[in-house]
Parts: sequence; C-alpha cells; structure tokens
Amino acid sequence: MPAHIVATIRITDPARFAPYLKGIAGLAEAHGGEYLVRAKVDEVVEGAVDPEERVVVIRFPTVEAARAYVHSDTYRAAAALRQGAGTVETRLLADPA
Repeated sequence: MPAHIVATIRITDPARFAPYLKGIAGLAEAHGGEYLVRAKVDEVVEGAVDPEERVVVIRFPTVEAARAYVHSDTYRAAAALRQGAGTVETRLLADPA
C-alpha cells in the first residue's frame, strides 16, 4: 500500500536550515520515495496558514518504506541539524487500497 510523507515547514533561519537539506539530499529516493511537491505556499485559501510556509509531499511505495525513511539514522542526524532554524510538522499518510 502506498504512503505519503507530508511536511509543513516554517524556516526562520535559512543559513542554519541549509545543513539539514544537504543531509537529507537523496535520502527519500534511496528509500523508494518520489517528491510530488516541494513548494512555498502560493496563496492561503482558507484557515490560519503562514503564507511563508513550505509544503513537501513525498510518495513511497509502502508504509514500511516511508517509516524506514523517517526513522533512519541519516534522517534523524539531519533533523538534529535544523534545531532552532524553523519548525517542521511531519505526517505519514497510508493510502487505503
């Protein structure tokens, strides 16, 4: 069953956030992931959304592959690098078959 990782990101210190991006480069793909969206909010249509927010959506072939990505040592080490540089809220969504 396919799964998606959806993250909403608010970067407050781009220079300090950059090592995280470098640290995860190619990691999703190594776990079978495919980026579907990597974009800044273009327009707030409804709700209290920060217009500077970024949204990332990655599709994985299985829930297990998505979990392996977010629980990998490489991801965890990179995530530690972004501390204090912004906020990241991440969700794992399993597609019903």
